[in-house]
Amino acid sequence: QVQLVESGGGLVQPGGSLRLSCAASGSIFSVYGMGWYRQAPGKQRELVAYVTSGGRISYAESVKGRFTISRDNAKNTVDLQMNSLKTEDTAVYYCNAVIRATTSLAGMNYWGKGTLVTVSS
Repeated sequence: QVQLVESGGGLVQPGGSLRLSCAASGSIFSVYGMGWYRQAPGKQRELVAYVTSGGRISYAESVKGRFTISRDNAKNTVDLQMNSLKTEDTAVYYCNAVIRATTSLAGMNYWGKGTLVTVSS
């Protein structure tokens, strides 16, 4: 079994910072892409930032220059440093990873349970 566990959400004022962390654990053979998505109330889930196994990074236009994604391949973790937060960043943030489990012949898409980020004064 494979699971993703997020941490680091919370309440922050506009202009503030938060750091989200996600750790993959379980019967892991290989981890491919890892990233973060978010879903605001009444909206669809959207990509925030993603890093491939080769280190290629992509960001949503709305977070470029404010958010930074980083990955530790040795620890199977991915972090999201969020600076200059805006009220529109309020959402549940989900960790995502494509992982091949030891019991599988192919990678599968895994999701964390989500962590709430609220940006409000």
